[in-house]
Amino acid sequence: MAHAAYVFDAYGTLFDVHAAVRKHAEKLGPDAQRLSSLWREKQLEYSWVRALMGKYLDFWELTQQGLDTAFALVPSADKSLREDLLSAYWELDCYPEVPQVLTNLKATGAKIAILSNGSPAMLEAAAKAAGLTELFDEIFSVDDLRTFKTDPQVYEMVTTHFRIYPEEVSFQSSNRWDIAGATAFGFRTVWMNRMGMPDEYTDLSPKAVLVDLTGLATLG
Repeated sequence: MAHAAYVFDAYGTLFDVHAAVRKHAEKLGPDAQRLSSLWREKQLEYSWVRALMGKYLDFWELTQQGLDTAFALVPSADKSLREDLLSAYWELDCYPEVPQVLTNLKATGAKIAILSNGSPAMLEAAAKAAGLTELFDEIFSVDDLRTFKTDPQVYEMVTTHFRIYPEEVSFQSSNRWDIAGATAFGFRTVWMNRMGMPDEYTDLSPKAVLVDLTGLATLG
């Protein structure tokens, strides 16, 4: 089945969320990896809690709060690197296969888009730093709705904007919870299980599971 649009989550799917800490790992010390994991966990946790409370703060605020909590939980990490880490987060590395995969998909005539919890400024900066800006037909941010995934309104932004049905969208994410939300909405979903994580939300299964984006075009 040909898809009218290929839509990608940003963080963890196109951009490596651990690249910022990895850049400063030596200065951060032996617990750098733990710091990075906690930073990501708290960033996401805060988005879910904020959505449930109806007390929105944009993703950049949550990213900063998550880092501060991670530093509090990892006292061995050098807190003087806070601003360096936050600066690096604006220019995260994209995964190596991403530029070619997006180029190939765009050549098919399908719409190419990002759908992310990230704030517009964060997403634009990341796409620009990776040299991907011209490949996207649209970059959708939850900031327009002032809530976060997995609220169905977030996925509806895609179908409303492109005037297509959910089943015409192939949605890719590295986050299993995001895949569950997009599946419930009606997208064809592809889980980028880069870390070899166990499956969850088994009543809301993806149509395919890949270790990276390389095999996406072969799915049809």
